[in-house]
Amino acid sequence: MRKVFSYLKAYRVAIGAALFLTLLELGVELLQPLIMAKIIDDGILKSDLSVVKFWGIVMFSLALAAFAAGIANSFFSAHVSQNYGFDIRRLVFEKVQSFSFVNFNKFPASSLITRMTNDVTQLQNTVFMSLRIMLRAPLLLAGGVIMSLIVNWKLAMVLVVALPFLLVFLKWVLNTAGSMFRDVQDKLDGVNRVMRENLMGMRLIKAFLRRDFEKDRFEQASVDLKVRTVSSLRLIEVSIPVLLFVMNIAILFILWFGSRQVNFGTIEVGEVVAIVNYSFRISSVLTIISFIIMAFSRAKASAQRIGEVLDTEVDLIEAAGADRSLLLKQGAVEFKDVSFSYPESDVPVLKNLSFSVKSGETLAILGSTGSGKTSLFQLVPRLYDVTAGEVLVDGKNVNEYPIETLRKGIGVVPQEAVLFTGSISENIGWGKEGASQNEIISAAKDAQIHETVEKLPNQYDTRVGQRGVNLSGGQKQRLSIARALVRKPKILMLDDSTSALDLKTEAKLLKALRTYSCTTFIITQKISTAMEADRILLLDDGAVEAWGTHEELLKNSPLYVRIVQSQFGEEDFQHVKGFKQTSST
Repeated sequence: MRKVFSYLKAYRVAIGAALFLTLLELGVELLQPLIMAKIIDDGILKSDLSVVKFWGIVMFSLALAAFAAGIANSFFSAHVSQNYGFDIRRLVFEKVQSFSFVNFNKFPASSLITRMTNDVTQLQNTVFMSLRIMLRAPLLLAGGVIMSLIVNWKLAMVLVVALPFLLVFLKWVLNTAGSMFRDVQDKLDGVNRVMRENLMGMRLIKAFLRRDFEKDRFEQASVDLKVRTVSSLRLIEVSIPVLLFVMNIAILFILWFGSRQVNFGTIEVGEVVAIVNYSFRISSVLTIISFIIMAFSRAKASAQRIGEVLDTEVDLIEAAGADRSLLLKQGAVEFKDVSFSYPESDVPVLKNLSFSVKSGETLAILGSTGSGKTSLFQLVPRLYDVTAGEVLVDGKNVNEYPIETLRKGIGVVPQEAVLFTGSISENIGWGKEGASQNEIISAAKDAQIHETVEKLPNQYDTRVGQRGVNLSGGQKQRLSIARALVRKPKILMLDDSTSALDLKTEAKLLKALRTYSCTTFIITQKISTAMEADRILLLDDGAVEAWGTHEELLKNSPLYVRIVQSQFGEEDFQHVKGFKQTSST
């Protein structure tokens, strides 16, 4: 929490100006009861109109100065709070960008969205209230007591006795409300999670007629949020009558004791009026403080949640000995006795993998679901680190490369095509900073999407809906491939990225990829695709079942033979078996 608020140091000057103006306002407010006492005792009771006029002008002038100070204070407070909110939101976003996949597992996407929006807004509003109201309230409370003691210490002792009880009560409310509002933010995460899942899966919900089920799920999450919020607000609301009850009793006692002292001639009427005035101001401050407690409790919870993100230790970082001069030049890849288990799991996903792919070669990776194909992919660009063994690129361990250098030389096409809101040109150009339109078009042609784009009303300026909702599966896959190709990568990794393409389009794509001077990895379930590769890696339960060319696997791997037979049938098996020889002839 302290770290989150430490970023306010950048605005010391503006904060100092706001606090000075707050003290100016406060000084005027504390002087007004004294001036009123002066007007009553020396002016009204003595029928001296000149005293009333003089101090009346003084009071009006001070009020005018306080008004101007309040406007200026609002300006500085808004400046600090808005810029502080911007800084925190930027810092959290940058931190999230540095997260590894392990870190993302700790924070659901809905929770990160809430922290970067609602939680930051809570902090922003609290900073504004602190500079505009929050600091003024406790200072007015303390100043009111001190000024009351100066006016008449005997009457002021009533406030001195009552306030410690009220302050202890307020501290209890603050601590209790803090934990309750943290629960509120967690419940808000739940609402955002359900809402996000529904918006992303709307087509599936409609197709499966699960509208009522999802409606009930959303209502339950909303009810949980409502119940927790009401409980938290109820605590704050109950505290106000308690505070006012104690203060009203104190004011009644001041009036009773003060009237007796006036009758005895030991106190002036103006002094009683001044202390009663201070008491009413303290009462109003206590009411404000109850709302301040609510705001500060929510801010405390939000600061803790944001602090959790900023304090998260990124587990996958650049090695201290990373060689800045290293560049990814050839794209040759070698796995040496690589084993891998996901963090917080002892189950090995990959077991003692050893194979190598020469620069410019194409490797097809086959295997059943859960055999470790995608996990293997994630080790080359260091999205995860190996548990044992090493992954080499151009003969160097991937840990020796600066992460930015390594990943700049790799083009990745994920299993699920991810597109961003924007034009087709922007989505393809996203793969390479500063990509020219000619580069974008060239990549689109090689990805076999250019002709489709040309038929669209706005061609490359056509807007892509959220997550590519206005495109077919094959179109999204080809745009994702074009985005990777525009990078001119040394290593190209396609994670089952041609599944939605027909055989003719896929054949053209694979032919175009041959023109790129890059090492290509293709995860596929199609034997027809694997046959076009230079080598095939067959995984089974995280281990290498077979490794070699199509012909070598047909001779040496019964599992590969069964896969070929299952896809082509016995009738075409002999044709497939001799495919390479026929093609080369």
